[in-house]
Amino acid sequence: MPSMSADQRPPIQPGRPVRAARQAHGFTLLELLVVIVIIGLLAGYVGPKYFAQEGKAKTKVAKAQIDALEKALDAYRIDMGRYPDTQQGLTVLEVRPENEPRWQGPYMKKAIPPDPWGKPYQYRAPGEKGEIDIFSFGRDGQAGGEGEDADVGNWN
Repeated sequence: MPSMSADQRPPIQPGRPVRAARQAHGFTLLELLVVIVIIGLLAGYVGPKYFAQEGKAKTKVAKAQIDALEKALDAYRIDMGRYPDTQQGLTVLEVRPENEPRWQGPYMKKAIPPDPWGKPYQYRAPGEKGEIDIFSFGRDGQAGGEGEDADVGNWN
């Protein structure tokens, strides 16, 4: 749009407010700051609740995976007549042990997953809490603990 000279502009009419040549469209800095503060307050309230749920979800996933491992070990026991010992570990669910003609595996449809915290599941036979123990040390990777750091096993 070409610029207008002063004599080409429409005359100012009495009773009408004088407008700037360009009317600003958008938000003021104050409005933006208010929105940012509101978003920050919501994130401060919702964030901790979300991350607390994430820890509970990982514990539930660990329990479900341990249950699947236990079922696979039960199938192994039906075929072999015994559970694998601690030294054989969970790998016998995927790989045929030497000199085991009765092995009918693999007993897992997929590879043995790590626990939800990225560490391998622990296996003990005979177990301290049952015939076999399958467990994860939790988030901290150490025995014991509370909350998300607590051990998760086939006994609880």
